[in-house]
Amino acid sequence: MLAATARPEGAAPAAYGVVIDGVGIPAVVDRSQFVVQQGPNRVLIDEFNRWAAPLGASVARTVAENLVVLLANPRIVSGPLAPSFDPAYRVTIDVQRFESIPGEAATLDALWVVRQGVTSSSGRTTVREPVRGEGYDALAAGHSRAIASLSRDIAAVIRELRALQNPNAP
Repeated sequence: MLAATARPEGAAPAAYGVVIDGVGIPAVVDRSQFVVQQGPNRVLIDEFNRWAAPLGASVARTVAENLVVLLANPRIVSGPLAPSFDPAYRVTIDVQRFESIPGEAATLDALWVVRQGVTSSSGRTTVREPVRGEGYDALAAGHSRAIASLSRDIAAVIRELRALQNPNAP
């Protein structure tokens, strides 16, 4: 399963709400089985190695957990509570590539938007994270580190938007 790996960056504690609205996942990997690259135009769907939860929900949860650490803010949610939460910021993520190459690399390419009321800022994060070891645990760890990079990019934009709107707020 994916895990939050972000480390604190010394941000002052904050109390504004952030919701991860949704994560789009490419159809080829949006399944419970691991999908691994076997060559430039070939993938293998491994029936015996599976993600613990739906990939989109796992990415959203991992980004939320990373943002809790990066922004020093416990008011960040994804999942069933999100619709009833009144956030200052809404984040939407569209994963373009989520590639797993056993023993080599985990690649993440994602477009994202951070909205604050009518103001929004968008970006793209592309990361190729080396896999440290063999097996599916190593691939999941590589993807977790790639998602931490995505989370850092999103956290930076939230801080910028916060500074523009509230120059004296953390």
